[in-house]
Amino acid sequence: MFADVIVDINNVEVDKVFEYSFSDCKINLGSRVVVPFGKKFIEGIVIGIKDTTNYDVEKIKPIHSLLEQTPALTKETLQLMEYVAKTCYVTRASALRLFLPSEMRKGKVKEQFNRYVQLAPNLDIELAKSSLRKTAIKQKELIDFLGDGQKRLFSMLAEKFGNSAVNAVIEKNFAVLTKEKYFRSPYKTLDNQTNSVELTEKQKLAVQSIKNTDKTVNLIFGVTGSGKTEVYLNLINHVISQGKTAIMLVPEIALTPQMLKQLRARFSDDAAILHSGLSAGERFDEWWRLRNGQARIAIGARSAIFAPLENLGLIIIDEEHDGSYTSESAPRYNTIDVAKYRAENCGAKLVLGSATPSVESYKNATIDGNYNLIELPDRINKRPLPTVDVVDMRKEVMRGNNSPFSSVLKDEIGDCLSKGNQAIIFLNQRGYSKTVICTECGHVQKCTDCDVSLTYHKEENALLCHYCGAKYKMIEACTECGSPFIRHGGTGTERVVIELKKLFPQARILRMDRDTTQNKEGHFNILNKFTNREADILVGTQMIAKGHDFPFVTLVGILDADMSLHFSDFRSGERTFQLLTQVAGRSGRAKESGKVVLQTYSPENLVLRQAIRYDYKGFFNQEISIRKATGFPPYADIVRVLVSSEDDEGALNATKAIYNELNLIYLENRQKFKFFGCMKAPLKRLQNKFRYQILMRIDANDRKLLDTIFVISDKYKSRNLLISMEINSNNLT
Repeated sequence: MFADVIVDINNVEVDKVFEYSFSDCKINLGSRVVVPFGKKFIEGIVIGIKDTTNYDVEKIKPIHSLLEQTPALTKETLQLMEYVAKTCYVTRASALRLFLPSEMRKGKVKEQFNRYVQLAPNLDIELAKSSLRKTAIKQKELIDFLGDGQKRLFSMLAEKFGNSAVNAVIEKNFAVLTKEKYFRSPYKTLDNQTNSVELTEKQKLAVQSIKNTDKTVNLIFGVTGSGKTEVYLNLINHVISQGKTAIMLVPEIALTPQMLKQLRARFSDDAAILHSGLSAGERFDEWWRLRNGQARIAIGARSAIFAPLENLGLIIIDEEHDGSYTSESAPRYNTIDVAKYRAENCGAKLVLGSATPSVESYKNATIDGNYNLIELPDRINKRPLPTVDVVDMRKEVMRGNNSPFSSVLKDEIGDCLSKGNQAIIFLNQRGYSKTVICTECGHVQKCTDCDVSLTYHKEENALLCHYCGAKYKMIEACTECGSPFIRHGGTGTERVVIELKKLFPQARILRMDRDTTQNKEGHFNILNKFTNREADILVGTQMIAKGHDFPFVTLVGILDADMSLHFSDFRSGERTFQLLTQVAGRSGRAKESGKVVLQTYSPENLVLRQAIRYDYKGFFNQEISIRKATGFPPYADIVRVLVSSEDDEGALNATKAIYNELNLIYLENRQKFKFFGCMKAPLKRLQNKFRYQILMRIDANDRKLLDTIFVISDKYKSRNLLISMEINSNNLT
């Protein structure tokens, strides 16, 4: 037999099918194999099997070995791989890596087994003991200990009776040694108890609508606290009862324990978790539980869309508007696009849920009618949405208040704490201060490898680059003019915590940002403490804004609400509206009504005004009109060819060459272009690489033109020159 194999080398030169021969009947479509490649042996995936070949049989090399008995990929996931490779313009080897745990590919992690010892069947215990020497006391004790017929862990017996005694009893055939696979299970300490919930009439209608519709994609547009999660759980229960499988995606790793807790409570070990925060062993074992059918529900962040499930019946993407569902590194895939393809290919339902749907999704559901729209306009307990107080920080500054907190917010925090309730303070900037500035010459400390200012982290007394992760010693004097007069510009979460401790010394405060959630269970531990009321105030970045349900939170303070409003990005208004609405939704979710204090320097801004009124439809109508008039997504595709290299001149020359070729395409197809230009990237240097870009806005979904742009730009790639093509990227810095 002959196998078509993709080798695990991410290089366009070897992005082709290689043919090998084999006689092992266990090799199947999707099997991981080791094959000879040049002078080396390398891993590969079998993507096709046939019994004939067009080549000289004598010259075809045989497969060296099979890595696992069970094929790693199914026919459906191989089709999905081809889709990702084609639409994301990456090699098939690069696309395949999305489907496999990285440690599994590298052979760094293996299946783990526990060794058990049990008395041999029908053993005469007294006869066995009498055959031993008088000095073999530990062996006799061990035989007595195992006399109840139970199997015991080898390691426990070795600790109790000694390694030599256990081995001796096994060697004499008085006991039997067996091996059983051990699954490394994450979040073992989760409390899986839950209360059964009776669906409201609107929730029941939502479930029925999704079950009965002929449309593949469903959009649940429900306000925060409207009970979307309960709808998800009922839909999962429905597909599981039909013998099918389900994928449940959340935007942040921080949300996975909360969702896993609910899934385990309903479906026990049928739920497995997949995300990058797990240990290598945990991710490996959870992946195999899904692949072998021991778990039928995959829960995770973006990458879980590639879970190795068969007979897929349902994909759910919660907080579907979130930018984290778009990958910013190759392969640059959009999770919703991948989910649509996978759902259509499997005959499954795709459910998108959000209180603030993306403009693209809401347009698909309303203007285009492509999605089945379900609305949940009320909170589950009929509680009103929190009231919002807008504070004009310009007036606070004029009064001499240079604190991060307005007088209104200070009073509200004090009132909240006095009533025994909890508060959330949101600021989307970690660290102590955003910049370190010399007051004499105005010099701002910057990263030596990136064209960005450094952020001061007080706990480490260090300056950090939030782009490349480089760390520098905190300066005592300006590196430019030597002045000792250094000022901290901007406020971060560290500084907010310090200021809060001064104002409310009795309050217990937790901080949740990337700095405090480095280890695997960092998110879980912080959220668990806050949920269990071991803290009064939670300070955090956008990771606290999404999906969390804290029943005792009655106050949310939003600092610098317009921080994201003034980014030079066509999505800045949409992101600001979504973020403010999501953060505000954490307040007043139980019995007591909630309040939000929103601090801003632009209180008259229309987007902020719409967010305050929770007027999503008003915001959408305004935003979609602007997008249509100006030719921005979803009415066009923004395409960027990004060129970067440590050699500035080399990067510039390559950019000019690509631009000149693309310019010929532009001149022939001007009607398809709404913009075409060449320039330095906004972030001119990153990780010691100089960056240039060719930016285009073209007709939406013109695959032929996209293919042409890719072919032209890709041929200039070299070892020293990185060239990538981005389509509707979330980040054009």
